[in-house]
Amino acid sequence: MKKQFLICCTAFLTTAMTFAQQNIDELLAAGINDAQRYTREYLRPAGEGMMYSMNHGWFNSGKSKKLFGFEISLVANAAFVNDDNQSFILNPADYENLDFRDNPGVLRPVATAFGDIQGVVVRVEGESTVPGIPSQDAEFELPTGLGSEGINLVPTAFLQVGFGFLKGTEIKVRYFPKVETNDTEVGFYGAALQHEFTKWLPADKVFPVAISGMIAYTHLDASYDFTESSFIDGENQRFENNTNTWLFQVIGSTKLPVFNVYGGLGYLTGKAKTDILGTYRVQSGVVSQEEITDPFSIENEVSGVRGTLGAKLTLAFFRLNVDYTIAEYSGFSVGLNFGL
Repeated sequence: MKKQFLICCTAFLTTAMTFAQQNIDELLAAGINDAQRYTREYLRPAGEGMMYSMNHGWFNSGKSKKLFGFEISLVANAAFVNDDNQSFILNPADYENLDFRDNPGVLRPVATAFGDIQGVVVRVEGESTVPGIPSQDAEFELPTGLGSEGINLVPTAFLQVGFGFLKGTEIKVRYFPKVETNDTEVGFYGAALQHEFTKWLPADKVFPVAISGMIAYTHLDASYDFTESSFIDGENQRFENNTNTWLFQVIGSTKLPVFNVYGGLGYLTGKAKTDILGTYRVQSGVVSQEEITDPFSIENEVSGVRGTLGAKLTLAFFRLNVDYTIAEYSGFSVGLNFGL
């Protein structure tokens, strides 16, 4: 199962980045500013969805582990990309050299990395590099997205360990081993501190619910080398992504022996930076015959409130939990847990 989770997450990133690197030659032909603006909007839901997905599954109870108690969990998450984030409005007035072939100058929706809008052709005005020879305009079709493959979610998976080391306090660590498949490399790690406030009540053992607070940090780094599959001449062409998030959460749950419900209200903040690196020798457009090194970087930030509701079944050392989170990118989490 762990291997399947690894394959699922790396396959998602490979597919997303493959769509993103389509037409990179033509986009750079429009100039670095235009290429950066378009790529930022195209990749935005992938970066934002990943930040939400990688923060699901941090908790399954408001009750902290007892002193030296532990829990080992395999957590699988997914964040859904809604219809609004599957396309964006491209306004030619915001671009220096890029315009639609049909109905130029008119705003229209185009696909993001999760969209499925095909057949959108744009034109880039060429620049003559030889006196007396007129410039040649470049035309190309904008890439579609994962929606064309029926994918509208961002999956993540972790191995997570929780350990009780002080009264009412539990430390958690989650990890996704860095793996490399099909020129894609991805790895996650994170840590959290959860403290149960109700542990300090005089009658906490008979109090029917447990209430705690949690702070969690999660990091993702990923890269995709597309030098071999690129249609543009160059070396060491790749995407590199670095994502960091913080989650601040209040958690509550029942304290029954077998079946419990839990929920929480939290605030997520995060930042993702994607660098387009390598050398690109562009043969057309406004930068024709130029060699471009490390063209640009794009950044995405998220911040927002989220609410979670879930249930957990406990059978001796085994626990199963399922929850759903409502947020800008809503999603679900499933956890298989073992411990004391």
